[in-house]
Amino acid sequence: MTTIAELPPGFADKVLSAQSTFRSVMDAMARPGSVQRIVPMAGKPDTMMRGTAAIALTLFDHDTPLWLDARMAESSDVVKWLKFHTGAPVVQDSSIASFALISDGGALPPLERFALGTSEYPDRSTTLILQVDSLDAGRSFELRGPGIDGAAMLQVSVKPFDLFERLQVNEALFPRGIDVVLVADDAVVAIPRTTRIVSKGS
Repeated sequence: MTTIAELPPGFADKVLSAQSTFRSVMDAMARPGSVQRIVPMAGKPDTMMRGTAAIALTLFDHDTPLWLDARMAESSDVVKWLKFHTGAPVVQDSSIASFALISDGGALPPLERFALGTSEYPDRSTTLILQVDSLDAGRSFELRGPGIDGAAMLQVSVKPFDLFERLQVNEALFPRGIDVVLVADDAVVAIPRTTRIVSKGS
């Protein structure tokens, strides 16, 4: 059993680190497909990447219901660490989650199981934070949409392999839909619901 004293620490400098991480995430959202670095280092549970831990410490609080995939949920260290550092309630029902932490993309549930927002409150949707193997190798995708000058190219090694095909549902749902943040160690890329994705093959 891990005691509170043995939990990995959060940010050393809470305010500055949270501001810096928030800026990185906002820059990623404003410029879809661009790789942003998360500089502040935080302690983290084993199943969680450094970028994921920093985002959790920055964006999660007791008002943000959180859904964990099986690999995250099975780690008592992850659950304790999140509870201690963020106070975010972990929910079993993915359709009411503000955020979903996904460490095993291969087991990602259908997107319809998450909150897709409503016409009146499209922002009441789930943001997926998906850990991936790489954001500078793998399949190439062309991204178009707000915040992108013409087109942006993104190389990513991601599971599920059909993630971007699945995200095409956003086009039909707009203004509702799912926003995705991809994390590879300390690098992050955002794919907001307004972004359109074309696969360029392997």
